[in-house]
Amino acid sequence: MGKYASRRNFGYGKQIAHAGKVALRDHYGHGHHATVATHAGRWSQFATWAREQGVRDLAKVDNTALATAYAEHVQALVQAGSLTVATAQNRISTVNVVFASLRGDRLVALSPRDYAGTRSNVRTMAPASLDPARVQATVTALQNANHVRAAATLGLARAFGVRREEAIKADLDRWSREAIRHGAVNVIDGTKGGRDAPRWVPVGEAQRLALDTARAARPTGSRNLIASHESYTELAVGRLGEINQARAVLHQHGIPGYHDARAAYACQRYYELTGQHAPVITGQSPIDRRLDQQVREKLSQELGHNRTDVLVSYIGGRK
Repeated sequence: MGKYASRRNFGYGKQIAHAGKVALRDHYGHGHHATVATHAGRWSQFATWAREQGVRDLAKVDNTALATAYAEHVQALVQAGSLTVATAQNRISTVNVVFASLRGDRLVALSPRDYAGTRSNVRTMAPASLDPARVQATVTALQNANHVRAAATLGLARAFGVRREEAIKADLDRWSREAIRHGAVNVIDGTKGGRDAPRWVPVGEAQRLALDTARAARPTGSRNLIASHESYTELAVGRLGEINQARAVLHQHGIPGYHDARAAYACQRYYELTGQHAPVITGQSPIDRRLDQQVREKLSQELGHNRTDVLVSYIGGRK
């Protein structure tokens, strides 16, 4: 069961956060680095909470009771509006996974849905990043805080509708060449699930500006926002990575995360292609349902989903 002489935290180390991370590495066979980093980040929040409850050694407490108390704590945050259902479910799921890794069994198994509620994928509030002034103020604040790559990531997400990983891993030189030659860029690097279907995103003045800003922010000698001495996980997923550190600045300006900028892109493109605001903004069904369907198909390609049903989480649904 653990690898250290000490029996604390099932032999995985004296600190709860560190023990969980080591156990996760063993559980995933020292692979799946991004998954391990994601779980470790969520687990550190549990570890902080457990320490506040006076818990130092998980091997000496009732794990199910402790996990249940944490789930109730997370539930209270959801009810207070401080945490989304999706985030809450993820935190509880991580607790299940890490306890299984530490203990070597699955006796600690809470239902994320029972405590956090049911997710709804239909967006009901307009993305905060739809406001250009808010985004620019956030970008400026990030740059002033020396989070220039986080500022570039937010800018690319807003201008091109790309995911965080796609923005960070984008070959910025190739994008610049394609923007000049084709008036569009093909999003290839960092795509979810390694999708390789052509995904051309049109380039206008806003996109050129975001691209220029990102090229200026990238580390010397790199084609993207990742320095030669670091990994994507270190930059974007790790607790001390710049991208995660910068989230506090985003929150200060009312932007919940980088994905919010992707939703704002979709809403803006919907208006550009239909002349009407997206349903999430109007609160009403589209006037021309056939045009709405055509635009959803186009946006699903630009966003890299190729499934129109996913668009409800970006621009809202149809009644």
